[in-house]
Amino acid sequence: MASTDQKFVIVDTGCANLSSVQFAVQRLGFTAQITDDIALIKAADKVILPGVGNAKHAMANIDKKGLTATIQGLTQPVLGFCLGMQLMTQSSHEGNFSGELEIVDCLNLIPTQVKPLQADGLRLPHMGWNTLTSVIDHPVFAGIKAGEYFYFVHSFAVPVGEHTAATCEYGSEFSAAIVKNNFIGCQFHPERSGAAGSKIIKNFLEM
Repeated sequence: MASTDQKFVIVDTGCANLSSVQFAVQRLGFTAQITDDIALIKAADKVILPGVGNAKHAMANIDKKGLTATIQGLTQPVLGFCLGMQLMTQSSHEGNFSGELEIVDCLNLIPTQVKPLQADGLRLPHMGWNTLTSVIDHPVFAGIKAGEYFYFVHSFAVPVGEHTAATCEYGSEFSAAIVKNNFIGCQFHPERSGAAGSKIIKNFLEM
């Protein structure tokens, strides 16, 4: 269990859902500071990397704030939500204003890439509640089983591969979560996923 003197931070990536993540942490009885201060991020016991929107904009914000090397050098547990998970990869293939795909360099924390979700004709974005089709044994996913519902909003996804920690299906199977060492990412929004999402946040803070 996390001691009361542990420091939790939410990285200020300039995205819009920072407060909702902070409120989700507070509902569990913890305090997390939203910050882009390099010293505070480095000193934190646990770091949350949230995000909504597109990787190009988020990476531009992170670079502008001088946070890229800081995040890449973190050795404490780091949990990414939605776009925050996608930023943990090597690169993201996403659409530009002309509709063409361009490759956006990401944080390169987990060796995989974000690709357009192969929805097999289903409507995009994949938005709403969906179930996990598999989940690994990992402290962040303690008590979480295949078949539990989580809330998704995305048009791009990480293909299933070596670092997949959980899977979901929407037209095709994709990574609902990825893990490498101290970096854990969830494609779904734990802060919007009811009791199951709260369990994941609590598991992470109490690791």
